[in-house]
Amino acid sequence: MGNETKHKSGFISIVGRPNVGKSTFLNRVIGQKIAIMSDKPQTTRNKVQGVLTTNESQMIFIDTPGIHKPKHKLGDFMIKAATNTFREVDLILFMVNVDEGLGRGDEYIMELLKDVKTPVFLVLNKIDTLHPDELLPMIEDYRTRLPFKEVVPISALEGNNVETLLEQVHSYIPEGPQYYPADQITDHPERFIISELIREKALHLTREEVPHSIAVSIEKINKEEGKELINVMATIIVERDSQKGIVIGKRGAMMKEIGQRAREDIENLLGSKVYLELWVKVQKDWRNKMSNLRDFGFNDDY
Repeated sequence: MGNETKHKSGFISIVGRPNVGKSTFLNRVIGQKIAIMSDKPQTTRNKVQGVLTTNESQMIFIDTPGIHKPKHKLGDFMIKAATNTFREVDLILFMVNVDEGLGRGDEYIMELLKDVKTPVFLVLNKIDTLHPDELLPMIEDYRTRLPFKEVVPISALEGNNVETLLEQVHSYIPEGPQYYPADQITDHPERFIISELIREKALHLTREEVPHSIAVSIEKINKEEGKELINVMATIIVERDSQKGIVIGKRGAMMKEIGQRAREDIENLLGSKVYLELWVKVQKDWRNKMSNLRDFGFNDDY
């Protein structure tokens, strides 16, 4: 009987090609918006951790950047960030999008996972878009390539089978202490999450016009004495003058919209009124300059 009450804790890495629903899953599990969601791939750049604490366990989820063959230095960073987590965690969730089927990107990731000693689950996301009969042959296809410990179909968006997945995760993680306070949902400083929320809005609203050559630098966050108001000053960094024009928009309309939407999310995050001041700056080819990558929070000490 005594064994049943032992506390478990574990680190779980979520991997998958861009846009399979990793951030949606993380947000569903943690219940707060901590990983940004966008219909553009590669929006998650750093390791965002979500912490789920229950009476029996603590699961620390690591949402890695979407893995794809790198095209520039930023891409190299993103792959390194993702693959380095494989060695540090107790369990890997390899998430795929059943809507798109097995593609080259999945094969590339399974190659990277082949030599990994850590147990790997296959998580088939977006099952609400597929007939059950189509699922079995797809599972078999993946299974012939990698010996998955468990196969769990889910819909991160609808919440289908997510509880089942969490139960399976719980059964695989080891006994261990509670690493984080029960009310902590992420180990990322608020500064990082705020920059991600602003970037999400900029990406979403500019759509195809501005690719993900957008970074956000938080210049300052301070609380006014005697006022329930937090001041946030941030700069949106783009690579070209034409992109700057798009982000600002006609008579500043786009910038205003980005600011309003981001402010609402930041207020929810901080639980306080926020005054958000946004600027736009052109920094040509920032994704290929090491010093810039460091300035924008991409550490090279993985």
